Amino acid sequence: MFPPISADDETIRRHLLDAEVPPLLMTVAHLTDDLAVLPGELRPNEWLLRPQGGLDQEQQDAARQAAFEVLTKLRDSAPPTPEPPDGERLRRLTSWAMGYDTADLVPLLAEELGLTGKAANWTAPRIAPGRRLRVAVIGAGMSGLLAAHRLSEAGVPCTVYERSSDVGGTWHANDYPGCRVDVPSHLYSYSFALRTDWPEHFCTRDVLRDYFREFAKDTGLYERIRLGTEVTAAEWDEDAACWRLSLETADGAAEAEAEVLVSATGQLSRPAYPSIPGRESFAGASFHSAEWDHSIDLAGKRVAVVGTGASACQFIPELAGQVAELSVFQRTPPWLRPTPHYRQPVPEGMRWLLENLPYYSAFLRFWLLAPGLHGVLEQWVVDPEFPPTERAVSALNEQARSRLAAYLEAQLADRPDLLPKVMPDYPVGAKRVLRDDGRWLATLKRDDVRLVTEPIREITPTGIATADGRFHEVDAIVYGTGFRAAEFLMPMRVTGRGGRDLHAMWSGDARAYLGLTIPGFPNLFCLYGPNTNLSGQGGSIFYFSECGVTYLLDAVRHLLATSTASLEVRRDVHDDYNARLDTANANRAWGWSKVPSWFVNASGRTAQNWPFTAEEYWKRTNRIDTAEYVGTPLKTSGED
Repeated sequence: MFPPISADDETIRRHLLDAEVPPLLMTVAHLTDDLAVLPGELRPNEWLLRPQGGLDQEQQDAARQAAFEVLTKLRDSAPPTPEPPDGERLRRLTSWAMGYDTADLVPLLAEELGLTGKAANWTAPRIAPGRRLRVAVIGAGMSGLLAAHRLSEAGVPCTVYERSSDVGGTWHANDYPGCRVDVPSHLYSYSFALRTDWPEHFCTRDVLRDYFREFAKDTGLYERIRLGTEVTAAEWDEDAACWRLSLETADGAAEAEAEVLVSATGQLSRPAYPSIPGRESFAGASFHSAEWDHSIDLAGKRVAVVGTGASACQFIPELAGQVAELSVFQRTPPWLRPTPHYRQPVPEGMRWLLENLPYYSAFLRFWLLAPGLHGVLEQWVVDPEFPPTERAVSALNEQARSRLAAYLEAQLADRPDLLPKVMPDYPVGAKRVLRDDGRWLATLKRDDVRLVTEPIREITPTGIATADGRFHEVDAIVYGTGFRAAEFLMPMRVTGRGGRDLHAMWSGDARAYLGLTIPGFPNLFCLYGPNTNLSGQGGSIFYFSECGVTYLLDAVRHLLATSTASLEVRRDVHDDYNARLDTANANRAWGWSKVPSWFVNASGRTAQNWPFTAEEYWKRTNRIDTAEYVGTPLKTSGED
């Protein structure tokens, strides 16, 4: 599992200087079975969020020395690879880190750290020999590939329909300059397909796209994927108990059918253009960041960027200095999370430790995951006794605001004129908090960059007019205005039991039970569906999709093992769940604040975010509760 260690003492000590020390301590404690190396009386929540866990230099030196002794012993005695931490040891180590007894979290952590798997312990040919049950998966992004892989492991026939020319979803579609992930790379991966050789702490789009391509190739999924094929409609056939699909391919229209339908189209797949008068009249080049037109050379041009969200904050610094003049039109400024290593490569020493120190990679993944399990969500919860305002919704939220505001102020000591323009006037967490290494404000300070905060009145053939009466003449416009996240499963037409139209039923306000299933639509499962977006809870969307696929697999197992033709969630179960969901979302920063956000749909409801803990979603999706569903028996031969 781990290569023999051959480095000399000096080299090992040098590599240890690049270590993230808290997970290094946990690794040493595991390998030596000695909890005495772990310092006590640490503040768990704040500690988890501080650089190097808040350990002082003396503690860091002691940790590195302990690790040095372990590594040299492994080198000199060449013992067999140590066993992974069992449940009790994992509990002891993580309880130290989290500051409370993590007994209930241990099964979740064991899966997420890649110590145990989530693969099905059954196969279709074994539990239902001769039964025909086919699954159609729409989308070959992260969730779709995951579903297809797990279904294939279980011997369930499945076909993936992907409208693009290759796999990868958003990481295939988005190729704008500066595109990279904002979740640490060592956390942003399947729990069962970990990489220890990520080149950067937050990898670029090309690296992530290649990860999905290699995963699909290594698991044989390309044989199951029909690229360049869009599902335009899906209709439930009551008599046949299957979904009938209408397809659009390069060769024209086609049809297919499957007993189970899985939507893995994601929330961030359809670009959103702003509703600005005259937008279509602009005579120069214009495009959305998600549809970047690389045939257009922006060098030397006057360029306007509309939007300052996650994508814009990545590509605007790339454009600055290349274009003649850059005008940035901002509606609401983002809160920035200090991340000094955001664009930095993983240092040589850390890469060596990940490859050579047994289980350091697992504990590093835990270290990156832990704040989301306990410490981040708590900052977004509204405290009615605080009382909440558009400044902050709780004492914890106010503390977060103070830290992030100080970060902005420190960077703008030389440009006090910019501070009012970039200081958010809404609670931290009401909109997506963006990673920053100082480059964003440095870009806005440039002489060739202008930050425009006046509302846009209209777009003309030659530029943009703002509400203050000014006219900004530009040669090109780039829209960094996000995605139509609230329009789930669009533009596909979905027809359920009794001819019920899904989009007409939703009327722009998508809902699903656990984000997965919908009354009136048997055997339809949504991955990254309504209210399954993370805002600080857990590690990444990989986590939620793995939970959702676990649920999907258990539902398929039930269909096969019990000769059930279809499962449909009960309306009362769905409605009670959504009532609780809405109450909780209204009690979070994003639901309480009035600031515009893609977290909130046109009706004013949060249809994107999951307002509870990551642990709760894991528990609720670990197994399907068939009492919450209505099942239709499989017809036997001879039945009408």
